[in-house]
Amino acid sequence: MTRKNLAGLTGVLAAGAFALMTTTAPVSAQHKAPNTQPATAAADTAALPAGTTSLGTVRISRAVKANGEALPAGSYQLRLTGEEPPAPTGATKPYERWVEFVKGGKVVGREVVSVVPKSEIKNVAKGSGPAAGSSKVELLNGNDYLRVWVNRGGTHYLVHLVAA
Repeated sequence: MTRKNLAGLTGVLAAGAFALMTTTAPVSAQHKAPNTQPATAAADTAALPAGTTSLGTVRISRAVKANGEALPAGSYQLRLTGEEPPAPTGATKPYERWVEFVKGGKVVGREVVSVVPKSEIKNVAKGSGPAAGSSKVELLNGNDYLRVWVNRGGTHYLVHLVAA
């Protein structure tokens, strides 16, 4: 490497080091603790049903797994229970419940359902939901999941099942 090239390379490296020093905050100015998060509104649980409630009948067009158990294609009565599953970290407990799939008067499967008030549905699900008093079943994510979406009295119930 010639003296002229070496001098040019040294100049470029010095300029880069100077630029880095002037744009990087000193170590003493860096955060040592997480930023404070804004306060969130209290959960609106007034619209949530208490106890066991019928959500209507849905037709599942393909075999799925509900809570890890096989659930064949067919028509099922959906029944919301008053039982809450263990809440994952950060979840609001009353918004997660168990829903039962009933066929011929017998519970043949169950899965966790997310209960979403009308005021929050736009923050949770994309697309238009079912009309009040109805439901829709749709395939998601490359046909790997099946979503059962029930709208009862303006409250939305979302059940996600794995395709079998």
